[in-house]
Amino acid sequence: MPGIMQLCRSLAAAIDRMNEQIGRLVSWLTLAMVLITFGIVMLRYLFDTGWIALQESVSYLHALVFMLGAAYTLKRDGHVRVDIFYQQCSVKTKAWIDLFGSILLLLPLAGFMLWSCWEYVANAWAIQESSRNSGGLPGVYLLKTAMLIMATQLILQGLALIIHKLLVITGKDERLHQHG
Repeated sequence: MPGIMQLCRSLAAAIDRMNEQIGRLVSWLTLAMVLITFGIVMLRYLFDTGWIALQESVSYLHALVFMLGAAYTLKRDGHVRVDIFYQQCSVKTKAWIDLFGSILLLLPLAGFMLWSCWEYVANAWAIQESSRNSGGLPGVYLLKTAMLIMATQLILQGLALIIHKLLVITGKDERLHQHG
């Protein structure tokens, strides 16, 4: 049994590291969005010109930040909570809530996203879908692929979260013993 626990810990740690790295990389896209938006404004008001592709790139970057950053946000526990009682709960009760939320909501929703987007993305790849706007960006199919990546990342981070919460519930989480 200790071998399985260590394997689970290692798997969760690997998933956490992956999503941490992806989140840190994706955060740079927000800087790119600001700079591109600044460039669009400057082009528009100083030179009375603009490019559709440049404007679309801001939307693409925004979509990528949201989709590829979702698992990072989940890992960091940065998602929005509406539960006013959660704050008052003990660490183990929170672990139970997060465990059931992951199993009953997160994994089924992410699985449904993966399943329902598959054909949509495959069709975009089949026709090498590009922007409908003249002068727009050509890689719409690449952007749509991010939906599958997001769902996969959420499933993996959900599994890591489940492992972490099971370790808390069973008292096997070393972090609990280190901090108190």
